[in-house]
Amino acid sequence: LNILWGLVGGGEEAAELPDLEGATVTVAVENAYPPFNYLDEETGEAIGWDYDTINEICARLNCTPEFIETSWEGMIVAVSNGEFDMAADGITITEERAEIVSFSVPYVSIVQRLMVQLDEDRFAGLQDFVDGEFTVGVQLATTNYITAEELVGEERLVGFSDFGAAVQALIAGDVDAVVIDDVAGQGYTGVN
Repeated sequence: LNILWGLVGGGEEAAELPDLEGATVTVAVENAYPPFNYLDEETGEAIGWDYDTINEICARLNCTPEFIETSWEGMIVAVSNGEFDMAADGITITEERAEIVSFSVPYVSIVQRLMVQLDEDRFAGLQDFVDGEFTVGVQLATTNYITAEELVGEERLVGFSDFGAAVQALIAGDVDAVVIDDVAGQGYTGVN
């Protein structure tokens, strides 16, 4: 799929694309990473950018996507082991990950942010947060975890299996902030 991402926006003719003859392509998703992939609260339907994009790619390549929900922590290794044909989860490209899987051309630029409650007034900015004794909720096995650890040290981290749980801990006041990718953070702030 490395060649495909550059084609989604149009630059090439559809006639130049391979025909996968209706083959099923298994796609690992977490369904907990808005706006990339998540469950609609009203309908329970799996939706998001990953679904829209993979469906369009398969329409152009004549394949059938089979989205399979799985946990984030083992997703990249599972793709590497051939358990899935691909993963769609807004995955940050790192050297370590690139040693075991191939990546598409990058399609989004991510900035990691510190997400706080709307009425937070105990600290005025990042340095105040770092200098304090505040705790950070973060999803395990993510680049956000690495960033948070570098920021405040492991002893102030509270790990969660998915971003949704970290955000809910923030809402409940169980953690003081969450380190999250800005795009996904915008998805959560829009819902919460």
